[in-house]
Amino acid sequence: MPTLTTDDGTSLAFEDTGSGTPVVFVHEFAGDLRSWEPQVRHLSRRYRCITYNARGFPPSGVPDDAHAYSQDRARDDVLAVLDALDIERGHIVGLSMGGFATLHFGLACPERARSLVLAGVGYGAEPEQRDRFQDEADATARFLRTRGMAAFAGTYSVGPTRVQFRNKDPRGWEEFAGMLAEHSAAGSAHTQQGVQKKRPSLFDLADRMKKLTVPTLIVTGDEDWPCLVPSVFMKRTIPSAGLLVVPNTGHTVNLEEPAAFNTALADFFAQVDAGRWPMRDPRAVSESITGVK
Repeated sequence: MPTLTTDDGTSLAFEDTGSGTPVVFVHEFAGDLRSWEPQVRHLSRRYRCITYNARGFPPSGVPDDAHAYSQDRARDDVLAVLDALDIERGHIVGLSMGGFATLHFGLACPERARSLVLAGVGYGAEPEQRDRFQDEADATARFLRTRGMAAFAGTYSVGPTRVQFRNKDPRGWEEFAGMLAEHSAAGSAHTQQGVQKKRPSLFDLADRMKKLTVPTLIVTGDEDWPCLVPSVFMKRTIPSAGLLVVPNTGHTVNLEEPAAFNTALADFFAQVDAGRWPMRDPRAVSESITGVK
């Protein structure tokens, strides 16, 4: 598998499939580049699809230094992928941890993004959930360091927003859980405490999100409980955002409902590339319910 090197010397493993307008996929904490296989198989018929493993996820590098993991570094690694592959602008698609990186990339480098897809974004974002989320990030890191990756995968893969996947598609879920067990315990622990725990709340980014004009599609499953309120908040705040809620679906929306997710992405990209994705009409934002006074 080819690799590229970031400015701090960390190698990132990647795959580059198909041709056409580039689409860069940024995976979640429990996934890796293999998690995007249903999207690559579908979209690489029309697009150049790039997937990569985040730092801490072999065969990408696993830095020993805890300071090598942060939300800013995750954002900059998206840019490193674009630069290494000579991509001026691309559609950027992120799920969960990767969705946060995608949002931060769009805020910092809007000129490099044709569009943003923010799927499953919101864990720990609500102000009243911050302390609990940070405590759970520390607990997760301790679990990983003391009991190892296989034991962690057996627990994490049946969390409250993962059981939907298991119930619908036992075979697909088993593959997901098996790949999770192959990850690096050290890299995952560093990621929990450096990226997940310390990232800013979405609600603290409101002023910046209000200025975001890059076409944005927000996607959430309606049983991805930690992401429902944050998804509506992002829809209300980002003037270029549309919101897709997938029914009876948990966190791993791209694997749990691949056909619906692929169709949504294809339609979104087509509208963006045709210049037809709209900004919000100011008339749609009013204190009046009916518009009648």
